[in-house]
Amino acid sequence: MIAEPKASGGRLLLVATPLGNLGDITLRSLEALRTADAVLCEDTRRTGSLFKLLGITATLQPYHAHNEHAVLGKVVEQIRSGRTVVLVSDAGMPGVSDPGFLLIRALLEQQLDVDVLPGPTALIPALLLSGFPCDRFVFEGFLPLKKGRKTRIENLRTETRTVILYESPHRILRTLGELKNALGAERRACLARELTKLHQETLHLPLGELEAACIHRPPKGEMVLVLEGAKDA
Repeated sequence: MIAEPKASGGRLLLVATPLGNLGDITLRSLEALRTADAVLCEDTRRTGSLFKLLGITATLQPYHAHNEHAVLGKVVEQIRSGRTVVLVSDAGMPGVSDPGFLLIRALLEQQLDVDVLPGPTALIPALLLSGFPCDRFVFEGFLPLKKGRKTRIENLRTETRTVILYESPHRILRTLGELKNALGAERRACLARELTKLHQETLHLPLGELEAACIHRPPKGEMVLVLEGAKDA
């Protein structure tokens, strides 16, 4: 059972960083980053470059998928001792298909303070740009690479809510092909890539045509794939 956090001098703040456009950082997020005792980040070089552009000097600590189990206890003790620690990802909201869940859960179980500062995330802009119903949707994140992948895709065949997926450029063709085979070539989709950046692009096409378009011109950059929900039987 997770207890409600109790008053503590230390805390964890989840801070969203820009997807690309620096103007998307919030004033509240800037203040948190400037005053934090430490900032946990996936890549210290990438976050360091971002902070340089934003005029922020901060103590950066690596926190990523390969070390989150190993450093979890150390970070919890930092916060227990009264330090304010900020968690960021390479872009967008940390914890959403990025490291963060284990740390958040551990802190809440020990009644330590956790807060989230609202900010940029890729899934909501992509959902709105798709033009598909957004009153009810399901976020699938990244599909499994191997175990459980086929089952997850099959389950989407009858999902009536709008579906949001994250995907990388080197796997997008595989994913589109498998989705086309399972959901049908006519299922409408929207591929949104490089959101908020100079070369932002959205493609609104049925899965079959979208796959063909990506074969003809392989897309680059971070991308979100939005699928129209299945029609009610």
